[in-house]
Amino acid sequence: MKRRRHREPHKSGRSGWLRAAVLGSNDAIVSTSSLMIGVGAAQAAKEPILVAGIAGLVAGAMSMAIGEFVSVSSQRDAEQADIEKERLELQDDPEHELHELAAIYAKRGLDRELALQVATELTARDSLNAHLRDELGIDPHKLARPVQAAWISAVSFATFALLPIAGLLIAPASLRLETIAAVTLVALASLGALGGSLAGASIPRATLRVTLGGALAMLVTAGIGRLLGVAGI
Repeated sequence: MKRRRHREPHKSGRSGWLRAAVLGSNDAIVSTSSLMIGVGAAQAAKEPILVAGIAGLVAGAMSMAIGEFVSVSSQRDAEQADIEKERLELQDDPEHELHELAAIYAKRGLDRELALQVATELTARDSLNAHLRDELGIDPHKLARPVQAAWISAVSFATFALLPIAGLLIAPASLRLETIAAVTLVALASLGALGGSLAGASIPRATLRVTLGGALAMLVTAGIGRLLGVAGI
């Protein structure tokens, strides 16, 4: 009878796509709603507010995609460079690398003889992976993915930027800004709770953090828009 392999789900395994998705969605809601509220506070009609929201959606999605792609590409380039450097070191001086690996295990609590034995066995099996994992902390099967990060950020931004736009479309003329703000705060609170749950963090803390940040952004842009509208600029 085969023994079932026990696998514990770890939250850190989600960090790549979770970071891109949460960053894209939060930024979409805050930036788009703040832009629309800023324009609306300047005594603008519905149409200019809508145009501002759509422009913010398109520009933000493109910006997020490009920014994530460049950032994660740089991370992957650094990982690839470290892998190549370690590969060359193993070719040039395998004995030194073996003792370097053994020293790592000894620092973790193994006695020197056992540390050398473990290092020798792991080196014989896959020397490069052993050094990448235990010396550099790199898993070659889980390198940074620039394209994945880019499209997740763009899609999440475009999707969630629709929420304040939808708030504008359903709002009565006298409550446009209030409706946009309400939709934004509810969406941010929901995202904060979801992000905290997925990451295994404190849900109330994550919810409060993103909600207060969004509220502050909308207040600041509303104030600027009101000042510019009164000044007639």
